[in-house]
Amino acid sequence: MARSVPEWIGKTDDAKVPPRVRLSIFEREGGKCWISGRKIRPGEPWDLDHKIALINGGEHRESNLFPALRDKHREKTREDVAEKAQVAAVRKKHLGIRKPSQMRSAGFPARPKQNTATAPLKKRVGYFEDAQ
Repeated sequence: MARSVPEWIGKTDDAKVPPRVRLSIFEREGGKCWISGRKIRPGEPWDLDHKIALINGGEHRESNLFPALRDKHREKTREDVAEKAQVAAVRKKHLGIRKPSQMRSAGFPARPKQNTATAPLKKRVGYFEDAQ
């Protein structure tokens, strides 16, 4: 069956998905979470998820959006970000791009403890006293 309206495509990656599109996506998938395969019950929090994540080259369009339970969606998002970071690290390594080294000095030696007004004075054996 041909579509009566054209596919929705977001103008930007941050464009909000209109309610009519959310409804059509939910109905298209039969109200099931595409990650867990479980039916989404009334009142249960759910999001629209990009099957191919935007950070991994996916598009912000109706054909790439699927309903997902909120907790499953957050898990998948974490995995997508980790995958992107791993790919970026490998690319940088292959291109010879490295973080600048962070050299640290040994620091200054610890200073001797100071006398306080309430503590008794300790006799110090110094250079001049030993020389006598």
